Amino acid sequence: MKNIDGLIQKANRIGRFFEAMPDRADGLAGIADHIQKFWEPRMRLAMLEFLAEHPDGRSDGAQLDAMVLESINRYRDRLQPRTEPA
Repeated sequence: MKNIDGLIQKANRIGRFFEAMPDRADGLAGIADHIQKFWEPRMRLAMLEFLAEHPDGRSDGAQLDAMVLESINRYRDRLQPRTEPA
């Protein structure tokens, strides 16, 4: 996906929902769970590649909220799309 700003906005909307959870650890896990379950692998890969180049989560037009950035970094391995053996 080319539109990283759109993905950042989607991730931030997810983050705002889970930010309201009383337990921060549950919120962080919830963000990653939602992204893993409902984002296509190419969307997750685009976000992970973006963060590899922009560890602060900031693009020219958008910025990941702190909790979302922390969640994606913490659960990076789980969010990495699986590659099928040939």
